[in-house]
Amino acid sequence: MPQPTRSDVHVNRPLTNYSLAYLQDQSTFVSRQAFPPLPVQSKSDSYFTYDKKQWFRTDAQKRAPGTESAGSGYTLGTDTYSCEVRAVHKDVDDQVRANADSALSVDREATEFVTRDLMLEAEKDWASTYFTTSTWTGSTTGGDITPGTLWSAANSTPFEDIRAQVRSVHKKTGFKPNLMIMGPEVWDVLADHPDALERVKYTREGAIDTSLFARALRLDRVLVAEAIEDTAVEGAADSLDFVFGKNALLAYAAPRPGLMTPSAGYTFTWSGYMGANASGMRMSRFRMEHLKSDRVEGEAAYDHKLVAAELGAFFSAVVA
Repeated sequence: MPQPTRSDVHVNRPLTNYSLAYLQDQSTFVSRQAFPPLPVQSKSDSYFTYDKKQWFRTDAQKRAPGTESAGSGYTLGTDTYSCEVRAVHKDVDDQVRANADSALSVDREATEFVTRDLMLEAEKDWASTYFTTSTWTGSTTGGDITPGTLWSAANSTPFEDIRAQVRSVHKKTGFKPNLMIMGPEVWDVLADHPDALERVKYTREGAIDTSLFARALRLDRVLVAEAIEDTAVEGAADSLDFVFGKNALLAYAAPRPGLMTPSAGYTFTWSGYMGANASGMRMSRFRMEHLKSDRVEGEAAYDHKLVAAELGAFFSAVVA
């Protein structure tokens, strides 16, 4: 056998320019993209609401000489928000740090790990608040919509189905939906659907993406929610699935928060929480001497608030 051997001249060690970690791309999370964030200074508070009916009625009348004009007005109500604090930490042990190979940056990775943990929690909270049945009332039925012919069927008409609900929300509220959010399995079907392909066959792109799909429906945005969660307990076999199922949400989202500015939902973020940013998130690093470790802790304070149920229509289980 020729000497020296390959094992004599090289000892396997971790690469300094590559490591394997399953970090979900932040762009797959829709909780910070869908409804406008509304930074607040107090953890909880109230805000004014207006009676919709009084803004879609006219009391104006013809006025005879020397008489008063017709009187009118509107009523104010209130609603509340409450930003709950979510928190998680990752400890970095002194011995682990001292023994770490150069390819590892244990403090940076702990921060990355904690941040993505909080983002996934926010995504799950968003889905359980907005992307669920028996929540939205803007549809033609006043409830959830499941097409008689699922969109995965050959003779389905998703564009007609969606436009019918756009008109329904518009008719009930005066605001046209400008946003559609769907799970990835729904997008996979719609991106290849004959209805969609027919609309782009003469375009330069020749294939549909979310921006083209939005333009075809006269929406501002289409978001595909691709976040994935492992629901198995630690140590058990993986149980991975998309957070957002085979559903879709059509809604009106205000471009930005403001007074007398309706929106299907707002995300109240407690920016007044000491050290928190505009998203209500803050990161801390402090010494845990009794553990001989440094703790990287993240907190996120927010409230995904459904503001106007009539400004949305929910499509439930739309593909096989």
